[in-house]
Amino acid sequence: MRPEALYPLFVPIGSLPGLGPRLAPLVEKLVGPNIADLLWHLPYALVDRRFMPPVTAAPEGRVATFRVTVDQHQKPESSRRPYRVLCSDDSGFLTLVFFHAKEDWLLKSLPVGEERIISGTVEHFNNAIQITHPDHIVPVDKLAEVMSVEPVYPLTAGVTPKVMVKAVRAAVAKAPDLPEWIDAAYLARQGWQSWRSALGQVHAPESESDLWADGKARQRLAYDELLSNQLALALVRASMKKLAGRVIQGDGHLRRKIIEALPFALTGAQKRSLAEIEADMVEPSRMLRLLQGDVGAGKTVVGLLAMAAAVESGSQAALMAPTEILARQHLATLEKLAKPAGLRLGLLTGRDKGKPRAAILKALAEGEIDILVGTHALFQEDVEYKDLALAVIDEQHRFGVHQRLELASKGRAVDMLVMTATPIPRTLMLTAYGDMDVSRLDEKPPGRTPIDTRVLPLARLDEVVGGVKRAIEGGAKVYWVCPLVEESEKSDLAAAEERHRELADIIGPRVGLVHGRMKGPQKDAVMEAFAGSDLDLLVATTVIEVGVDVPSATVMVIEHAERFGLAQLHQLRGRIGRGSARSTCLLLYGAPLSETGKARLNIMRDTEDGFRIAEEDLKLRGAGELLGTRQSGLPEFKLADLAVHGDLLATARDDARLILETDPDLNGKRGAALRTLLYLFARDAVVSTLRSG
Repeated sequence: MRPEALYPLFVPIGSLPGLGPRLAPLVEKLVGPNIADLLWHLPYALVDRRFMPPVTAAPEGRVATFRVTVDQHQKPESSRRPYRVLCSDDSGFLTLVFFHAKEDWLLKSLPVGEERIISGTVEHFNNAIQITHPDHIVPVDKLAEVMSVEPVYPLTAGVTPKVMVKAVRAAVAKAPDLPEWIDAAYLARQGWQSWRSALGQVHAPESESDLWADGKARQRLAYDELLSNQLALALVRASMKKLAGRVIQGDGHLRRKIIEALPFALTGAQKRSLAEIEADMVEPSRMLRLLQGDVGAGKTVVGLLAMAAAVESGSQAALMAPTEILARQHLATLEKLAKPAGLRLGLLTGRDKGKPRAAILKALAEGEIDILVGTHALFQEDVEYKDLALAVIDEQHRFGVHQRLELASKGRAVDMLVMTATPIPRTLMLTAYGDMDVSRLDEKPPGRTPIDTRVLPLARLDEVVGGVKRAIEGGAKVYWVCPLVEESEKSDLAAAEERHRELADIIGPRVGLVHGRMKGPQKDAVMEAFAGSDLDLLVATTVIEVGVDVPSATVMVIEHAERFGLAQLHQLRGRIGRGSARSTCLLLYGAPLSETGKARLNIMRDTEDGFRIAEEDLKLRGAGELLGTRQSGLPEFKLADLAVHGDLLATARDDARLILETDPDLNGKRGAALRTLLYLFARDAVVSTLRSG
């Protein structure tokens, strides 16, 4: 149950003053449905209205506050001209300018002969001092309210700064004093104030430095958010570890056959990772391990050898991929590698229906399939394994922690190995995979030729098309990736279709198109034609980003490369350079290029090391955008900025570990406060894994 103290924060935003039925949905879309969500909506700038000079001394462009007498209203002859109100103080005259003004409102707000407090941005125009549409017009007794520092919040269409400030102030006023969950000695050492006081300070900044991520109040709140994240992951991990596991120990005969038949020797990193996985599998507790390997580092072989160990012990294994294209590709790759060992493989995707599906399910339940490859379909209710011992999940960042938990409940004490080719910076690893042990494949298999990456302006597009045409005539296969268009997937598609038409006109009919709105069978057919001998050039949106394997493709063109994140560019580039032939990647950018854009493309040109690229990406963009958090399964932080608060994250991880060692069920005094923290950051699902309460 959520603690009673938090009830006022978990009510709809629409209950706040000033947010009626029209505005509440707009604010909700921007921040979230509850009052608590407004607390995490931080200001990014401030307006200081405490500057109160005489009118004639007011500098241009500065926000200032004046005490003036209203002298005269000048109504324009035409509605296209502005309405002016002349005011003055002892030093001189101030003109207030209003476009599309409502005269009755102005006469009521600015009655001639009375004094008013005016605040806004000063303009010097035709030797006169004026303010266009003042931010504040109030009676003299409201001076203290105006003479303040106002926070400036991110807004959305239809919501004014005034509405947002009023809503956030009302939300902060509802925030209760809560019991302290941070260790007292650490709190004192950091010089932090209480949660309630820190919250008040970040929403009432006095100076620019109060907005910075390394300010004391912001650090305090960032630590709260990171501690809730790390504690939640530690609890998930503890509850997984509590569940009885099983010892999976084969005699090695299948693994030996697979390794002997490989056309290459395993790298040191592959051997080390395998040893770590096998050591986990023979333990009686459950394995929960992440295998992180750069593009082309040989994760599939390691995954297969782990699955072979499960089959040797008399059980079954499953490999789950995020898309149908990937699942089919994995099957094709695994069949070749598994053939020497005589492993029986099956495929199950959402496309399998009726009799073929029934036949697969029957073979699976009777133990005639050793390894089942597929999509989410592997874990639907009617899918029964004879004895599933190991689940391997590919491209984990497409699935969140919740899917992992669902998956684990599918078999009896299933060991779990998660694989990703998305290099994730170490700090982000902790936030997303803090509940897992990690193995890293940080060596490339021998025989891979480095990719020649070049950065060119879009102005040279004609030359690039000519070069691509020559490369195709010389026998090359080419990917052409179309730009991300901000508005929607529809406009992404329009850009791709247009480019496909133009290239087909120049290069000929052997140009294919693949995009996210195509149905699975259509997409697969185009990919197969490109992998085979029917297509030479494939125009694509980013659907080809992960896992597509066409070793004969040696050229990639990425249009508007500056619009993509580094991790995404790295994933895309990884589609080429998969054989021994020389490969070239051309990054085309639109001018003018920002400093960040330039830095990003230079990193791509200088290195192929995905781990270095991921760290640089975090520095350049911050964690929020890094993997497109919407579909990445990575947590989105509202208060913590991992590029600044990385050290706080490490402390939060150690703290969470210590908490669970000393009070695993959070029953002590600090434990009760920590439960409040978990509820405050909406980690309700995790609290329910605790044995009591």
